[in-house]
Amino acid sequence: MAVIRKRVLCPEQLRHVPEQFSWIDHRLVRDRHIAGRSAEALALYLFLLTVADGQGLSYYSDAGIGKLLPLDAPALVRARQELIRAGLIAYEKPLYQVLSLDEFDPATARSLRSEHSGSKTAETNGPRLGVPQTLGQIIREMGRLA
Repeated sequence: MAVIRKRVLCPEQLRHVPEQFSWIDHRLVRDRHIAGRSAEALALYLFLLTVADGQGLSYYSDAGIGKLLPLDAPALVRARQELIRAGLIAYEKPLYQVLSLDEFDPATARSLRSEHSGSKTAETNGPRLGVPQTLGQIIREMGRLA
Protein backbone atom coordinates (compact mmCIF):
# COMPACT_ATOMS: atom_id res chain seq x y z
CA MET A 1 0.00 0.00 0.00
CA ALA A 2 1.41 3.35 -1.05
CA VAL A 3 1.86 6.02 1.60
CA ILE A 4 0.47 9.39 0.62
CA ARG A 5 2.81 12.21 1.54
CA LYS A 6 1.16 15.50 2.33
CA ARG A 7 2.53 18.60 0.69
CA VAL A 8 1.29 22.14 0.26
CA LEU A 9 -0.06 22.48 -3.27
CA CYS A 10 -0.26 26.25 -3.46
CA PRO A 11 2.13 27.90 -0.96
CA GLU A 12 1.25 31.42 -2.13
CA GLN A 13 -2.31 30.91 -0.85
CA LEU A 14 -1.61 28.99 2.36
CA ARG A 15 -4.42 29.45 4.89
CA HIS A 16 -3.79 31.38 8.09
CA VAL A 17 -6.02 31.61 11.15
CA PRO A 18 -7.82 34.97 10.84
CA GLU A 19 -8.17 37.44 13.69
CA GLN A 20 -11.94 37.16 13.83
CA PHE A 21 -13.49 34.18 15.55
CA SER A 22 -14.79 31.25 13.51
CA TRP A 23 -14.29 27.51 13.39
CA ILE A 24 -15.69 24.34 11.91
CA ASP A 25 -15.57 21.32 14.19
CA HIS A 26 -14.21 18.10 12.67
CA ARG A 27 -16.88 16.19 14.58
CA LEU A 28 -19.43 17.42 12.03
CA VAL A 29 -18.00 14.83 9.66
CA ARG A 30 -16.49 12.29 12.06
CA ASP A 31 -19.68 11.93 14.13
CA ARG A 32 -21.87 12.19 11.01
CA HIS A 33 -23.80 15.30 12.12
CA ILE A 34 -23.96 16.45 8.49
CA ALA A 35 -25.00 13.07 7.08
CA GLY A 36 -28.40 13.22 5.42
CA ARG A 37 -28.73 17.02 5.66
CA SER A 38 -30.05 18.96 2.68
CA ALA A 39 -27.81 21.31 0.72
CA GLU A 40 -29.92 24.24 1.96
CA ALA A 41 -29.48 23.24 5.62
CA LEU A 42 -25.74 22.77 5.14
CA ALA A 43 -25.45 26.18 3.45
CA LEU A 44 -27.30 27.83 6.35
CA TYR A 45 -25.19 25.96 8.90
CA LEU A 46 -21.92 27.00 7.22
CA PHE A 47 -23.18 30.59 7.11
CA LEU A 48 -24.07 30.53 10.82
CA LEU A 49 -20.73 28.94 11.75
CA THR A 50 -18.97 31.69 9.85
CA VAL A 51 -20.83 34.66 11.35
CA ALA A 52 -21.34 33.37 14.92
CA ASP A 53 -19.44 34.80 17.85
CA GLY A 54 -17.55 32.72 20.45
CA GLN A 55 -20.84 31.65 22.05
CA GLY A 56 -22.27 30.56 18.73
CA LEU A 57 -24.65 33.52 18.54
CA SER A 58 -25.62 35.55 15.50
CA TYR A 59 -28.58 37.73 14.68
CA TYR A 60 -28.84 37.95 10.92
CA SER A 61 -32.42 38.51 9.79
CA ASP A 62 -34.15 36.20 7.34
CA ALA A 63 -33.94 38.99 4.75
CA GLY A 64 -30.21 39.43 5.40
CA ILE A 65 -29.54 35.72 5.07
CA GLY A 66 -31.70 35.61 1.93
CA LYS A 67 -29.51 38.29 0.33
CA LEU A 68 -26.37 36.26 0.99
CA LEU A 69 -27.58 32.69 0.41
CA PRO A 70 -29.59 31.36 -2.52
CA LEU A 71 -32.57 30.56 -0.26
CA ASP A 72 -36.07 31.99 -0.60
CA ALA A 73 -38.14 32.44 2.58
CA PRO A 74 -39.78 28.97 2.58
CA ALA A 75 -36.42 27.25 1.89
CA LEU A 76 -34.80 29.20 4.73
CA VAL A 77 -37.55 28.12 7.15
CA ARG A 78 -37.18 24.48 6.06
CA ALA A 79 -33.37 24.63 6.42
CA ARG A 80 -33.65 26.22 9.87
CA GLN A 81 -36.18 23.61 11.04
CA GLU A 82 -33.95 20.81 9.76
CA LEU A 83 -30.97 22.15 11.72
CA ILE A 84 -33.09 22.59 14.85
CA ARG A 85 -34.41 19.00 14.61
CA ALA A 86 -30.84 17.77 14.14
CA GLY A 87 -29.79 19.56 17.34
CA LEU A 88 -27.27 21.72 15.50
CA ILE A 89 -28.84 25.13 16.15
CA ALA A 90 -31.36 26.88 18.36
CA TYR A 91 -33.42 29.80 17.11
CA GLU A 92 -35.38 32.48 18.89
CA LYS A 93 -36.06 35.43 16.62
CA PRO A 94 -33.82 37.36 16.06
CA LEU A 95 -31.09 35.12 17.54
CA TYR A 96 -29.51 31.99 16.16
CA GLN A 97 -27.24 29.87 18.31
CA VAL A 98 -24.92 27.26 16.84
CA LEU A 99 -25.01 24.49 19.44
CA SER A 100 -22.15 22.48 20.86
CA LEU A 101 -21.47 19.07 19.35
CA ASP A 102 -20.58 17.69 22.78
CA GLU A 103 -22.70 14.85 24.13
CA PHE A 104 -26.20 16.07 24.79
CA ASP A 105 -28.13 15.37 28.00
CA PRO A 106 -31.86 15.70 27.28
CA ALA A 107 -32.75 15.99 30.99
CA THR A 108 -30.49 19.02 31.38
CA ALA A 109 -31.96 20.64 28.29
CA ARG A 110 -35.52 20.03 29.52
CA SER A 111 -34.76 21.64 32.88
CA LEU A 112 -33.14 24.63 31.18
CA ARG A 113 -36.12 25.00 28.84
CA SER A 114 -38.58 24.86 31.71
CA GLU A 115 -36.63 27.57 33.57
CA HIS A 116 -36.85 29.79 30.49
CA SER A 117 -40.13 28.54 29.05
CA GLY A 118 -41.57 32.02 28.65
CA SER A 119 -38.75 33.12 26.35
CA LYS A 120 -38.51 30.17 23.95
CA THR A 121 -40.30 29.86 20.67
CA ALA A 122 -41.90 26.66 19.44
CA GLU A 123 -38.85 26.10 17.24
CA THR A 124 -36.59 25.60 20.26
CA ASN A 125 -38.98 23.67 22.50
CA GLY A 126 -39.10 19.88 22.62
CA PRO A 127 -36.35 17.28 22.51
CA ARG A 128 -33.44 17.62 20.10
CA LEU A 129 -34.33 14.85 17.69
CA GLY A 130 -31.61 13.03 15.81
CA VAL A 131 -28.96 13.58 18.49
CA PRO A 132 -27.11 10.32 19.13
CA GLN A 133 -27.06 9.06 22.71
CA THR A 134 -25.04 6.40 24.44
CA LEU A 135 -26.81 3.38 25.92
CA GLY A 136 -25.88 4.69 29.38
CA GLN A 137 -27.59 8.02 28.66
CA ILE A 138 -30.75 6.26 27.51
CA ILE A 139 -30.85 4.02 30.61
CA ARG A 140 -30.25 6.99 32.94
CA GLU A 141 -33.04 8.92 31.20
CA MET A 142 -35.41 5.96 31.55
CA GLY A 143 -34.61 5.83 35.27
CA ARG A 144 -35.46 9.51 35.67
CA LEU A 145 -38.80 9.04 33.93
CA ALA A 146 -39.80 5.98 35.98
